[in-house]
Amino acid sequence: MVGLLRNPKTMKKVQNEVRRIVGNKKGIIGDDLDKMLYLNAMVKETLHFHPPIPLLVPRESIQDAKIQGNGIATRIQVFINVWAIGRDPGLSDNLEKFQSEKFLTSLDFRGHDFQLILFVKLVLANLMYNFDWTLPGGTRGGNVDMTESTGVFNHRKFPLNQGSKILVVENGT
Repeated sequence: MVGLLRNPKTMKKVQNEVRRIVGNKKGIIGDDLDKMLYLNAMVKETLHFHPPIPLLVPRESIQDAKIQGNGIATRIQVFINVWAIGRDPGLSDNLEKFQSEKFLTSLDFRGHDFQLILFVKLVLANLMYNFDWTLPGGTRGGNVDMTESTGVFNHRKFPLNQGSKILVVENGT
């Protein structure tokens, strides 16, 4: 949600898509989520920018290997740094800019569809469908501190409600 609040054009695109697909139905169903290509791209971009777990669960190498000239012996515990991979300039241009569009045509999860992401998409689609979100008093998204904490799980270092409040207006649907 903070990423969307910081990028009102992206939020408007997501809201327009969700509201167009859902129309006058009473609620959002699973088939609707499959049609929400921009919402899916935005979720992928959010996970790219802010992976919930910066280091994946440790893995054990099953054979000797070399990665970028570094030797990895058999049965060595390996940690995958998802945060660093998401910021690799070799993977994408302009990594510091939130651009959901790049996930409309490339950079897929390569077949990994996590069940939790389906739940997140459903909740997010409902929030986009039922409410209009803005920062109060003309606050601009770029003024929201996005510093992340360090630890096992990534989260914002400073709560969103610290010094600012979110204005939520029902859209009347």
